[in-house]
Order: sequence, then structure tokens, then C-alpha cells
Amino acid sequence: MKQLMTLNDQSWKRLTFGLFTVLVLLTFAQPAAAHHPFGGETPSNLWQGFLSGLGHPVVGFDHLAFVIGSGLIAAKSKQGWLIPMGFIAATMLGTGVHLQEMNLPLLELVVSASVLAVGILLTVARPNEEEKSFPYTMVILLGSAIVGVFHGYAYGEAIIGAEMTPLIAYLAGFSLIQLTIALSSYKLAQTLLAQLSTPSLPLSRLIGCGIMGMGIVFLTSAI
Repeated sequence: MKQLMTLNDQSWKRLTFGLFTVLVLLTFAQPAAAHHPFGGETPSNLWQGFLSGLGHPVVGFDHLAFVIGSGLIAAKSKQGWLIPMGFIAATMLGTGVHLQEMNLPLLELVVSASVLAVGILLTVARPNEEEKSFPYTMVILLGSAIVGVFHGYAYGEAIIGAEMTPLIAYLAGFSLIQLTIALSSYKLAQTLLAQLSTPSLPLSRLIGCGIMGMGIVFLTSAI
């Protein structure tokens, strides 16, 4: 523990580069994994719908990175818990938009850019910065809700053609897993990361660097 707390700037740079490299490699590995649970088959019952909903935000690294990032940003904002809640509500709306066969333009670009944006916000934040103002939280909340519609639209692809029971279970599943991940990262940032972070090793910024790197790779692939 003491060694971690006394790392110098050079060590921090090495850790940043290491995390950045690992996350980029994971990003490149993403296409090898099924982006949809059950191999893309439409859920046919309640349990399949629920499990598919639980899996989609996790097997999609772009969605997972944004949800984790939203929780970390929320921990730095006044009443920041509103940020992931707004995002999750918007993903449900986005899935509904897809089910109504409405098209959203530049889907992959917006989703990729959202990952990059949340990484940048975490990276540029000052380690000892005072609690963000409520208007700042509202701006981030609005942005999260807008991109949440696009993330939810992507989720909707896995449930097209399903009946009402698996559809509702799918919505419940992806809402629950996103809420769990976001609140976990929120609490982690307020407790463990806050205790271990130092001016020379700001852990939230370190994670932000990794998320930003993923966003760059996602955005490059989407262009």
C-alpha cells in the first residue's frame, strides 16, 4: 500500500501506458466475441430475454466503458447519481425507437464518440477539484441522456421480433446490469479510488486515460 501511495510521476506514466495498452488490446479483441448474447438469436422466453439484457451491455466494450465512465463522473459531481439514471432511462427510450423501426443516423460514430468524451472528461478532471456544481451535473446529464438513446438503439437490435414477455425481461435485464455497474463504479470512486489516489497517481484520471484510448480505437473503427 505504501509503495502505491509513493509512486513518482515516472511510475504513474508507466502505469498509464500499461493500462492504455491493455484496454486497447481488449478493444481490438471485441469483434472476436459475440456482441449479442445467445449468438444473436432473438430471445423467445422470459429468462432468455432477461439474460440477454444482462449480457448485452457487458459483452459490448463500448457500452461497458461508457457505463463505468458515467459512474466515475457521477462521483465527482453534485447529485451525480442523476447522470447514470438519466443514461439508463434514455437507453430504454432508444430501444423503443429501434422497435418502432425508426432510424438513427451515425449510430456507431455517436456511440464511439461518447466513449471518447467520457474518457476525456475523466482525464482532464483535477485530482483535488472541488465538488462540481449542479448546473455542470445537468449538462453532463443531458449529454448522457442524448447518447443513451443511441446506446439503447444498439441494444434494440438483439430484441427485434421478440414477443412482449422476453422484450420486457430484456429491458429489465439491461437496465439492472447498467445500474449495478454504474453505481458500483460510483461507490468505488468515492471510497477506494479516493483513498488510494495521490497527486502523482490520480486513479480516476488513469482509468479515464484507458477509456479515452478505447474511445479513440472505437471511433477510428467506426469512421
